[in-house]
Amino acid sequence: MGTEKRERQKLNRQQRLTELAAQQRRSTTKKRSLQGVGLVALILLVVLIFNVTGSDDTADVASTDTALDTPTDSTAPAATTPVVTAPGASLTGDTKCPAVDGSQARVTKFEKAPPMCIDAVKKYTATFDTTEGSIVVALDTAKTPQTVNNFVTLARYKYYDGTVVFRTDTSIDIIQGGGLTNTDDPGYSIPDEGSGYKYVEGDLTMARTGEPNSAGGQWFFVAGPKAAALDGQGTYVNFAKVTSGLDVVKNILALSSGSGALGGVPSRNVVITSVTITES
Repeated sequence: MGTEKRERQKLNRQQRLTELAAQQRRSTTKKRSLQGVGLVALILLVVLIFNVTGSDDTADVASTDTALDTPTDSTAPAATTPVVTAPGASLTGDTKCPAVDGSQARVTKFEKAPPMCIDAVKKYTATFDTTEGSIVVALDTAKTPQTVNNFVTLARYKYYDGTVVFRTDTSIDIIQGGGLTNTDDPGYSIPDEGSGYKYVEGDLTMARTGEPNSAGGQWFFVAGPKAAALDGQGTYVNFAKVTSGLDVVKNILALSSGSGALGGVPSRNVVITSVTITES
């Protein structure tokens, strides 16, 4: 009898050991399964966070605390989306007159203002090709030969190619351009040519700071009667008049967000693809 009892006890111990081993295997398998689920969940969480926070790394053009070439005394430029365009060269020393046949390489920075490169007895026309349509202006060489010369020279150097209309101010009915932001300039300034100007629909006018003789490369189009608010200053030089495309000017103004430090920006990029000069 003792031998049978010992055999049963031995069989019972082996059975318990077998069951414990099976339980251990099941526990290990379950643990590994949970770890696998946790790893998958972690990977999905990382992907979700990346999609939410890292999907768009396009930034607005950085603003500065100094306003240049603006027809008001605003102190902060409006933000615009960067526009990809070919980089321009920098000229040192005296500025030479650019080629008139459109072959001139692009220049965006100058050490000195240009010499007289136009013939003031000729007639000059500028055509702004923009993403909203074309605007044609007649340049006034009779009243503002120096200002027209500066504009024509910059245009022939392709200074304006790829720039944007960065301001659409419905409070004074103007659209402003001549750079990517209102802080851009060609590296020099030109003297004011006259004063006492009145601002009416269709004028093309040099923008500048509140300081005299501070215009450089920026300009604004007058799109409506509210620009008469600038008449009291009268220091922004009118140098051209729209002959075709005034509807384009008005349509660009109508894109205004109506807010911002400069009175508004277009709701979409308005790019100046080129400014072409013709003479006769």
